[in-house]
Amino acid sequence: MDVRQMEYLIALADEQQFTRAAAVCGVSQSGLSAAIRSLEDELGTPLFTRTTRRVDPTDAGLALLPFARAALAQLTAGRDAVVRATNSPSGRLRVGAEQCLGVIDVPPLLERFHRRYPLVDIHFTQAGSHDLVSHVRAGELDVAFVATTEHLATANSVELGRRPVVLLTPPDHPLAAAPEAEWEQLRDRDFIDFRETWGVRSLNDAACATHAVARRVRCTVDDIHTLLDLIHRGLGIALVPQHVAAKPQATGLATIHLPAASTPEWIVSAITSTQAEASASLLLEIVESDHSSDLVHA
Repeated sequence: MDVRQMEYLIALADEQQFTRAAAVCGVSQSGLSAAIRSLEDELGTPLFTRTTRRVDPTDAGLALLPFARAALAQLTAGRDAVVRATNSPSGRLRVGAEQCLGVIDVPPLLERFHRRYPLVDIHFTQAGSHDLVSHVRAGELDVAFVATTEHLATANSVELGRRPVVLLTPPDHPLAAAPEAEWEQLRDRDFIDFRETWGVRSLNDAACATHAVARRVRCTVDDIHTLLDLIHRGLGIALVPQHVAAKPQATGLATIHLPAASTPEWIVSAITSTQAEASASLLLEIVESDHSSDLVHA
C-alpha cells in the first residue's frame, strides 16, 4: 500500500464513480482503476462493488477507509508543521462559502489553514453565493467559495469543479419509476428550491425558463438537509447538484437524470477580491495543491 493508492481509495469512496474520482485525483480513469485493482490484489479481497451506475465500498473497503484517511491526515499535518516552523505570517483572513459545495469541504480547509498559519485571524461567513459575490466585490471578504458564474467580472475567479444537476423525488412519485426524465415532464410540478441568494436557484430558474417548464416552488429553504427532509415528506421535488443526491440524508429518494446535452452544470469557484489580504493567496495555495488538475482560471 502506498500514499497514492490511499488517495485513490478515498476519492473513489467519496465520488462513487471512476470518472469523477480520476478527475479529482488528476489521473486517467484507467490509471486509477489499475491502482485500485493492484491494491485489491495485494490485500486479497475486493474493496469495491462495481455497477454500471455507481461504485460502492465493500465491507473490507469500509474497514480500510478510516485508516487511509488517518494516514493522509498525518502526512498533511507533517507538511503543515514544516511550513509553520519556517514561516509564520499574521494578519486576518475573511472567507465565505455557500453550504455543502461538494467539490471542496471548507471547514477542514480552514482547519488546515489555521494549523499552518496560527497567527492569522480567521473570520468565516456562510451565505448564498450571490450574497458572497457582492461581499467580495465590495471588499468585505477576501475569498469566497461560490456556486455561480454570475457577476464575477470584477473578481479573480478559479474554477474548482462542476457537477451535473439531477432531479430528486420521493420514491412513490410518478417520475420515480424511470432513471431518466425529459424536461417537459417537469411542467406544472410542485418544487422545493433554495432561496434566490443561492447559486443553484438561479441556475434552476434559468434552466426551467429555457425549457418552458412552468413550475410551482411551494417551499423555499436555506438548508440542504431541510430540503431533503421536505422531499422525503412528499411536499415536492427538487433540482440539485449530483453530490446532494449522494448524501446519506437522501437515502430512499429517487435520483432521476435529465438529458446531459440540455442540462446545465453546477460550477464551484473560488473568487478573491482585487483588494484581498495577503493571507488570501496562502489559502488558495492550499486549495490549488488539492485541486491542481481541475483548476480553470478566469
